[in-house]
Amino acid sequence: MSEPRIRKLDEDVVNKIAAGEVIQRPANAIKEMLENSLDASSSFIQVSVKAGGLKLIQIQDNGCGIQKDDMPLLCERFTTSKLEKFEDLSNMLTYGFRGEALASITHVAHVLVTTRTADSKCAYKAAYRDGKIVAANPGQAAEARPCAGNHGTLISVEDLFYNMPSRKKALKSPSEEYSRIADVMNKYAIHNAGVAVTLKKHGEAMADLKTTPAATVIDNISTVYGPSVARELLFLSCEDAKLGFKMSGYISNANYSVKKLNFILFINHRLVDSANIRKSLESVYTNYLPKNSHPFIYMSIEITPSSVDVNVHPTKHEVSYTVEPNEQAMREHAITVT
Repeated sequence: MSEPRIRKLDEDVVNKIAAGEVIQRPANAIKEMLENSLDASSSFIQVSVKAGGLKLIQIQDNGCGIQKDDMPLLCERFTTSKLEKFEDLSNMLTYGFRGEALASITHVAHVLVTTRTADSKCAYKAAYRDGKIVAANPGQAAEARPCAGNHGTLISVEDLFYNMPSRKKALKSPSEEYSRIADVMNKYAIHNAGVAVTLKKHGEAMADLKTTPAATVIDNISTVYGPSVARELLFLSCEDAKLGFKMSGYISNANYSVKKLNFILFINHRLVDSANIRKSLESVYTNYLPKNSHPFIYMSIEITPSSVDVNVHPTKHEVSYTVEPNEQAMREHAITVT
């Protein structure tokens, strides 16, 4: 038997592997596109999904839109408007930066983008497959075509994971996938007070999530989790100018408890998880809540961008720090307000 030889993987195989890491389920795709809409300074974002996002995802915003000349590059890997050189990562203020998300989606779904900038007389529409612009219909050229459309961008994603049957089988039921989508949307709606966010099932008139531009963070918490949660919340904030650290949020008082922890953490406006921060804050409540019960915690932490490495996880769900957030200060402040 001959020894196995090292060979270069086909580009299509590489792209599908990368896509499977970035887009693990429909909720990941929506999170990436939602962040793009926020980066585009949108004040209105509407998402509709069919079959838990596997049949259809549509996300529409009123952001700055995409220039027609940029549309051929839009879904190629590592094409981005937010990064020029590696050193820019140390001062990253936008959600996106790698230029992988839309590219990854086009390798596992059929994507249609309709967009219009403020200075354009019309919208432009383009279809994408495997990172490249393709003809929307047989006989048409592979190019962006003029059409009617509102200012902003509408992205339609159809048949997610159509070419990855094993991934589709590994996913939960459509209702469970929709619950995961709603969880992501709820958290971003809470954090982005001032942006109208809507989520609904495709074809249904009633939205499952609807916030308004005038709503505050506490208003949005009430909309998502109910007024029974919102009225038991305490505002907390602390700041350390020396470390370039600022924190604010809402935590439940000693009168409120649930069986499952509600922990929402944004670091530099990026939805992440941190076991250290979560455990540190939960430990505050051990003296106040019944055994096996948990609080509600929403926290927004801002750290000097150069102290945060955002490029440590394919889905950006984790970040690392060169300067750890001041967990002791957060614990002490939480004890004071509870």
